Amino acid sequence: MKFYWIKTNAFLKKMFSNYVWDIPNKGNSVYLTFDDGPTPEITQWTLLQLKKYNAKATFFCIGNNVDTNPELFNLIVQDGHTIGNHTYNHLNGWKTKTEEYIKNTKLCEVQIKNQKSKIFRPPYGKIKFQQAKKLRQLGYKIIMWDVLSADFDTLITPENCLNNVISNVQSGSIIVFHDSVKCFKNLEYVLPKTLDFLKINGYKCEALF
Repeated sequence: MKFYWIKTNAFLKKMFSNYVWDIPNKGNSVYLTFDDGPTPEITQWTLLQLKKYNAKATFFCIGNNVDTNPELFNLIVQDGHTIGNHTYNHLNGWKTKTEEYIKNTKLCEVQIKNQKSKIFRPPYGKIKFQQAKKLRQLGYKIIMWDVLSADFDTLITPENCLNNVISNVQSGSIIVFHDSVKCFKNLEYVLPKTLDFLKINGYKCEALF
C-alpha cells in the first residue's frame, strides 16, 4: 500500500511554499476540487450535488477529456465553477521531460481557453522544480491541497473516505476529490455527506480564485 498524507504535513507546506496548499480565511470558506474530468455521467451527478447545496468548486480538467466531452465541460463553466489545468494527458511530472510537460500543459490550456484563472494542479501531485518554475513564469498558480479524500484508493471503505474529509477539514482547506469512474464508488457516498456536514457546520464552499 502506497503512503500518502490525508492532512498535508505542515513541514511540506513550508518547504514548498511557492505552491498553494490552503487559503486561510476568517469567512469559514473551504475549497472543494475535482480532478480528472470531465467524465460522462459522473460530472453531471457531481454538478447536481453541488447545485443542491449552492456550492461552488474547482474542476482540474484533463485536456483530452475536455476535447472528448466538450458539452460536459460547458456545463461546468455554465454552473459557475472554476476551471484548472491538469495537463492534456494526465502526465506524471517525475517521469516526464520538462519540455514535454510544458508542451502538454499548453495543449490543455487551448482546450480550457477563456478561463479567467490560470491555475494548475500536477497529476499525482508530482512535479519537478523546473516544471513548476516554468509554469509560474507562464502565469500559473500551482494548486496542491490541504485534505486528500483518498477517493482514488480502492482499498478503503466509503466511510473511511468520508472520515478523511470531515475529520481534517478546517476553514481555508483545499480538498481533493476525483471526477472519474475509478473513484465514483467512494465519491457517490462521500460527496453528499460532505456537503451536508459542511452546511451544518457553517462552512461555505467556494471556487478557487
